[in-house]
Amino acid sequence: MRFLLYNVRYCTGNGGRLHLPWSGYLKRTSKNLKQITAFVKSCHPDIVGLLEVDAGSYRSRRKNQAAVIAQALGHYHLFESKYAKPSFARSVPVLNKQVNAFLSSDVIQGGEFHYFDKGIKRLVIQLELKNLTVFLVHLSIRFRTRHHQLSDLYSLVKDVSKPCIVAGDFNAFWGNREMKLFLAATGLTNACPEGTASFPSWAPKRQLDFILYNDGIKIRDFQIPRVLFSDHLPLICDFEIK
Repeated sequence: MRFLLYNVRYCTGNGGRLHLPWSGYLKRTSKNLKQITAFVKSCHPDIVGLLEVDAGSYRSRRKNQAAVIAQALGHYHLFESKYAKPSFARSVPVLNKQVNAFLSSDVIQGGEFHYFDKGIKRLVIQLELKNLTVFLVHLSIRFRTRHHQLSDLYSLVKDVSKPCIVAGDFNAFWGNREMKLFLAATGLTNACPEGTASFPSWAPKRQLDFILYNDGIKIRDFQIPRVLFSDHLPLICDFEIK
């Protein structure tokens, strides 16, 4: 199976080499969505984890970007707001359409939406396939909040009995070093132990994006393609279920 993880930055581009945090966030996204869709389709993924997706604001001309990409792939999909209920962000235009999403070529057996106790971005999506559980996260940029969230994530992961993948933008500014305790507690392994950087896309310096797996999974290949449609590089992991 092939898993593709990609923080697509709402298909607003990579923000430019100065990378001002909100640069380009309000512009139309149709052109970049087409490029990202074509790229994802060319990878032939079985499962796609998408972070920072526009589910239908004016930027995307009211189109759900996850649904557009899923339709191009012939995949099932599910998505949910990054912000918990109740949340001020859910009442703000544009912000209330910012979601994370899963796409799957296999029938989705179940999907749960969990929310961390702390942080602004709190969503954890739990995808259930026939023989696999996958969690998708986007953690806080604040160190203390991020580690509260990792503790909550441990509580979700520890009781999973199936082969399991945990993936997302962990915002781990210290890379592998910051993830050591979480990996030790959960028994998960980093699919990219070399610590290859994925951010920023045009000159990668930090490993913010991770694909982690338990001992029910065997990794066959791992790639980080150098495409510049977002400020993050995508991660591609080929694996088999033992």
